Amino acid sequence: MNSNISPPLAAGDARSVAPGWLRIALANLRHRPWRLLNPLAYPLYRWYEHYLDAQVATDPVPAHIGLILDGNRRFARDIGLTAMRGHQYGVNKLREVLEWCLDLDVGHVTLYVFSTENFNRSQDEVDSLLDLFVRESARLLEEPRMKNGRVRVKIIGQRERLPERVVAASEALELSTAGHDGMLLTIALAYSGREEITDAVKGLLNAAAAEGSTLAALSAGLKAEDIQRYLYTEGTPDPDFIIRTSGEQRLSGFLLWQAAYSEFYFCDVLWPAFRRIDFLRAVRTYQRRKRRYGR
Repeated sequence: MNSNISPPLAAGDARSVAPGWLRIALANLRHRPWRLLNPLAYPLYRWYEHYLDAQVATDPVPAHIGLILDGNRRFARDIGLTAMRGHQYGVNKLREVLEWCLDLDVGHVTLYVFSTENFNRSQDEVDSLLDLFVRESARLLEEPRMKNGRVRVKIIGQRERLPERVVAASEALELSTAGHDGMLLTIALAYSGREEITDAVKGLLNAAAAEGSTLAALSAGLKAEDIQRYLYTEGTPDPDFIIRTSGEQRLSGFLLWQAAYSEFYFCDVLWPAFRRIDFLRAVRTYQRRKRRYGR
């Protein structure tokens, strides 16, 4: 059983009436009660953060980080909020994490924001999540760090399944940042790794047919690179490192082709509670591994 999940709120539970900031504080104390007992906790935390900064600075960081942002709804339930408030806290955390990636000069970041399986949630939640993307995508364009870092945005997924308002917001993000030469931020929206591979094979077959090639000729010379050219991420290096929060230890369809030789890091912390020291620990873990690529 995941220890991050609390039982339903009882009537009169203090968390159900506490302000948002207090609810978060209570949730953090629930998972880290030692902070109540040790007045030196915060200074020690800051010292440890600086210590990790110094350690991470000594070795190369991942060139491409994939992030599976998991645990928003459980975080919200933990502090007596609606699921959508949890997703909003998740968006706020995402802004922080992108800044941390910029601080480390990470060249590529890919976010798993909304899977094709998420369409199976209630229509109200799906609509709310997509509306949240529309609102936050406009704000992302105005983020000072995004502008100063000349971040370029790319949206991948089955765009045809998205409402017109979401497609318009996606295109605005891409067009507004098309000339940027900084970090490439890829957002997987209405995405499934299996569907991506299926679409890539369809693209390959259609291109071969247009060129007059027979199926026999295509199969005789087919290489993995031929399929890779039709992936949504064509032109982007495969992720070196994939981080998933919330304690779940699976990819859930994220970059199935591209993750063949990625390093993985599964963190028990729910996404909105993901701290900079959690991020730095993850990067340090990656730096201590020896990548062999199957050799």
